[in-house]
Amino acid sequence: MTFKTSTFYFKSTFCIVLLSLFMLSCKSSHKFSKAEESLIMKANADVPMRVFKITKYTDSILLRTKSSKIKVDPKDKVLKQFIDRLYSTVRDSMSLGVGIAAPQVGILKDIIWVQRFDKEDFPFEVYLNPKIIEYSEKKQSCLEGCLSIPDERATTYTRAETIVIEYDKLDKTRVKESVSGFTAVIFQHEIDHLHGILFLDHLQQEVRQN
Repeated sequence: MTFKTSTFYFKSTFCIVLLSLFMLSCKSSHKFSKAEESLIMKANADVPMRVFKITKYTDSILLRTKSSKIKVDPKDKVLKQFIDRLYSTVRDSMSLGVGIAAPQVGILKDIIWVQRFDKEDFPFEVYLNPKIIEYSEKKQSCLEGCLSIPDERATTYTRAETIVIEYDKLDKTRVKESVSGFTAVIFQHEIDHLHGILFLDHLQQEVRQN
């Protein structure tokens, strides 16, 4: 093993250890960790955050990590700031996605934004602690892409046509609703991110089943 290789190995191991400690601290509470709070508050609410990519090793580790519930507090300035910055990220000209999950910007909390194509004017809405409690047996096919997976799009065939979801709103109310069609795919895609699952995993599952 050369000196350069040893140095690279040491640096890589050191980065993994630091990232592991960061993820553990994130998951230890329903509140933002100090590291997360610092990341969120270092720029204004209208400033997009960096989107994590699977092409970067340390990013990929975090994207494969399960996030945790967030404590819903309407007076939490950090939570409000993060909600706004996450929205700024998904609507940024470099992204222009139809949905985004907190882990995609390095925050391991159960928060997503989804564009509601099943509603008038296709509004973006934020969901805290979302959970899918029911999947229809009927499936649908959909061409999917992901902000965290550059230059990769493919058709999935395992998404439920209709789902029933539960989530918290910022006013602390818990809501239950049924969602169908393309919007249901977006919800399934983004909630997968909260469990460390990428849409590529569904493609691999389909290959194994055939």
